[in-house]
Amino acid sequence: MTSTPPGTTPTPTPTDTRAATDTQAADAQAAAAALAALPAAGASKPASAVGGERVHAERAGKRVRALLGGQVVVDTVRPVLVWEGPHYPVYYLPAEDVRATLVPNGTVNRSPSRGAAVRHDVVIGDHTAPDAAVTHPDSPIPALRGLVRFDWNALDTWLEEDEIVYGHARNPYHRIDVLASSRHVRVEIDGVTVADSVRPVVLFESGLRPRYYLPLTDVRTELLTSSDSATHCPYKGTASYHSVRVNGEVHEDVVWYYPTPLFESIRIAGLVCFYDEKVDVLVDGVHT
Repeated sequence: MTSTPPGTTPTPTPTDTRAATDTQAADAQAAAAALAALPAAGASKPASAVGGERVHAERAGKRVRALLGGQVVVDTVRPVLVWEGPHYPVYYLPAEDVRATLVPNGTVNRSPSRGAAVRHDVVIGDHTAPDAAVTHPDSPIPALRGLVRFDWNALDTWLEEDEIVYGHARNPYHRIDVLASSRHVRVEIDGVTVADSVRPVVLFESGLRPRYYLPLTDVRTELLTSSDSATHCPYKGTASYHSVRVNGEVHEDVVWYYPTPLFESIRIAGLVCFYDEKVDVLVDGVHT
């Protein structure tokens, strides 16, 4: 038997090296098997949690790319949708499909469901997105161990297939219905009627209240002032805003519209919607 002097590190033997390699291979095989066992996107409701925690994962069949500074950070046809909470999923993408360099920045967070989260800076070419990626190499959920989660807003552009996606990954359980209606919609602000229509288009969206989109000819457009605000939705596109001036007071960003809505919401093009939570919207005489 040989002893190692204090303060030195033993030299790995060939047996040690083979054992480590075998362990890594077994871990990789387990992660691959766990990924293959995930349900296809849209096949299993997120209420059935993965790992007994509030996390649900599904295999998505889309090609997903993300860009930074005009360069492709990741390009994969094997994305995984992960619900970290109840609202919408985020993409976890295979590490081998990442083209950027991921530089650990020393920050490690801990999730009770996903385990230790190692934070990375994302570097590609002359561009760096600080703290923009997370890996879970020792996650209690094996399917997540070889995947990378990028912070959506840290990268410039996301694409599903060849179409830009806004705001966050699309939820396969999320639905939009856009229906023509003859209901009477009246909008008041400070007691002043600013819109009155019997030809709204009603947008029904999963988990949200109905929204009533009105023709501009049924709106007092002289009260509207343009706003620089914009918001992004993966199902409707990019919304622009108007404020409304009534009785000498400006009500900021209480009207929105989609100049070029996405295909599934194309019927709201050219129409405006009032923010029900901030103004009085009455449908057939009843407040929404």
